[in-house]
Amino acid sequence: MELVHPARQYLRSYDDALRQGWSPDNLRPAAALDELARIAEDSDKFLTGKMDREANGPPIVLPDGSAVPRLPGYEFWMWDGEFCGSIGLRWQPGTPALPSYCLGHIGYSVVPWKRRRGYATHALALLLPHASAEGLPYVELTTDADNIASQRVIEANAGTVVERFFKPAVYGGTESLRYRILLGRPMSTGAVSRRVDQQ
Repeated sequence: MELVHPARQYLRSYDDALRQGWSPDNLRPAAALDELARIAEDSDKFLTGKMDREANGPPIVLPDGSAVPRLPGYEFWMWDGEFCGSIGLRWQPGTPALPSYCLGHIGYSVVPWKRRRGYATHALALLLPHASAEGLPYVELTTDADNIASQRVIEANAGTVVERFFKPAVYGGTESLRYRILLGRPMSTGAVSRRVDQQ
């Protein structure tokens, strides 16, 4: 599995995954319908919008339907001959801190039929050098307290828990863990090869 920039040669497979019920947003399943609508309206604009380092795209829609300003960021697609999932990086210019409505620098989602292959762990490992190249000293990721699979993905990439908290009500208010990965720090041996499930 490799990370690829969203491009036309991968779009049909991405579209198929959306139509099979996968959503790029674990917290908002309806995001799949939004993606399909944007592809149908203007596929070139859709693909260009996946690399948005200047935050020129539309506001981000939260699970309750409210909208908040978009952060600079970009997305990669996981690819093993077909679409496997997505992983994205976002940041706030000039600081590693994030606004309260953004729960982490990195979000990822693997399609159900490609889970338990270690893809999420490998994708996160491949993305970390990109985060470092943006000048971030660390990245933070959050996961539900009962999501053991996602915790293993992060811990395999040298993530450590810095906070146990409850998500804002807009995200469901669930008990969660905030992890931090220091960039430039070597990962544990075998991190990429460890086979874990991913939510």
